[in-house]
Amino acid sequence: MLWETLSVVRDLPRLHEIASVMIRYGWGDLVRMLGISGVLERAGRVLHWHSTSEIAQLDAPVRIRRALEELGPTFVKLGQLLATRVDMFPPNWIGEFEKLHSQVPAVAYDTLHADLVAAIGGEPDAVFARFERIPIAAASIAQVYRAQLQDGTPVVVKVRRPGIEAVVRADLRILDHAARLLDSEMPDARRYDPVHIVSQFRRSLQRELDFAKEARNVDKFARHFADEPQVKIPRVFWAFSNDRVIVQEEIVGIAGVSPAKLVEAGLDPRLLASRGAEVVLRMVLVHGFFHADPHPGNMLFLPDNRIGMIDFGMVGMLTDARRNQIVDLLHALARRDEQALLQVLLDWSGDAVRDEDRLACDVAEVLQSYDDLQLKDVKIGALLNDITALMRENNLVLPADLTLLFKTLITLEGLGQQLDPAFHMVDHIAPFVERIIQQRYTPGALVARGRKGVREAMEVLAALPRDLRHLLRDARRGRVKVDLDLKRLDHFGHQLDRASNRLTMGILTASLVVGSSIIMTVKGGPQLFGLPLFGLLGFLIAFLNSLWIIFSIWRSGKH
Repeated sequence: MLWETLSVVRDLPRLHEIASVMIRYGWGDLVRMLGISGVLERAGRVLHWHSTSEIAQLDAPVRIRRALEELGPTFVKLGQLLATRVDMFPPNWIGEFEKLHSQVPAVAYDTLHADLVAAIGGEPDAVFARFERIPIAAASIAQVYRAQLQDGTPVVVKVRRPGIEAVVRADLRILDHAARLLDSEMPDARRYDPVHIVSQFRRSLQRELDFAKEARNVDKFARHFADEPQVKIPRVFWAFSNDRVIVQEEIVGIAGVSPAKLVEAGLDPRLLASRGAEVVLRMVLVHGFFHADPHPGNMLFLPDNRIGMIDFGMVGMLTDARRNQIVDLLHALARRDEQALLQVLLDWSGDAVRDEDRLACDVAEVLQSYDDLQLKDVKIGALLNDITALMRENNLVLPADLTLLFKTLITLEGLGQQLDPAFHMVDHIAPFVERIIQQRYTPGALVARGRKGVREAMEVLAALPRDLRHLLRDARRGRVKVDLDLKRLDHFGHQLDRASNRLTMGILTASLVVGSSIIMTVKGGPQLFGLPLFGLLGFLIAFLNSLWIIFSIWRSGKH
């Protein structure tokens, strides 16, 4: 409780800034609902509850996008995450979120010079043979510089912006509080699990802030494609890399998807589209570890029609079970198998399905729309959008790893079609799907699954007598527990817990006052300023406890 109070006080300036921006862009009702206005008003902060007429005329998606841009890097990154949640937002909202980018004006080199020296262990001119002080790229979290190692190897140096961690931590604390309020006060928002979304966002952003993790991602991809001469992954120089800076090999290639420019350079756009798709699909369906942002700026086209990939800050991971579900989805589509497709969606949704019959009808309707199409003519992007729209209409939420995967596949298909208008993602997916399905039914795979099933069944049977004995014993003793997930009751419990904490602290404070008063009448013992030391300490602790109780009550609005 005390820590939460201190956090609120510490974040008041940033909270005021966030509230002001949200109100200016017409989101004052959300500010009131989250209780931000009450906190700021009690702290003496004045809020201006008016937005300009120009802003008021904008559509809601545009207003939220502009507000996120103004709020800075944390909220821009949040918008980019929400751009992957095609299961939560309609296309017009997704389109606005996709416009968010992390490109910002570069900070002066002198501003981050000290951080760079501390990160690489010396002056750049001493560590590198050459270091260019003009950045080649500037984003909200980092800036990138060209340099050259002492052996002549050209490299790029990615340096974290100074002070970015403190801003991100404050924003994450505020977002975490807002998510808990949405979860407890808005039943309609609860199905999207805002607390989990913020938790996922926190992990994602913390990974991006830790350049050592990004460097390990680069090394992992390099190992996966060590036998692929047509794929170029930059080498990381670990002697100069850590959590604040990453030094890696510079890859020089053509960025962008202008077919004419590629042809002029002697490259084949159709072949590049095919290879790019196969590289990403291999990441997804074979390795289960994929580049989650394969836009044109992160895929470079090199001589001999090779593919270079950079910027591995955002990656996705899929379990074997999830990859098998993706394969089952595509296989069900190919066979027009309604039941198989429905089963995949039920596996994704868990226990959230309220009306299975309606979901089955919607699945049948989606499949009917593809009846007249050959599998090769199916656009993966359109299919995934149909599936996410279906789940959105049925109030279902996709798992976070799938939303990232869907976004990656849609982006990849768009990139391929820009390079080659005749590009069909399904043509490249089908061989992977067939290979995985065949591998499922090889004698070795069948034996392995059989052994696993038998082992798990034997473990369950072996533990059954013990579990029954424990259950019966707990039942006889009246210790059988039933857990009920009641959000409002849990919220009430927290309120009761806070009230009891205040009451306990009040009693302890009163006891300290009484005890210290008695000590003050006793002669002898250590003294300070001519008064008993322990009596003074008791009064001081009682005073601090009183301040905490008063501030806690004031913050919660309970007088």
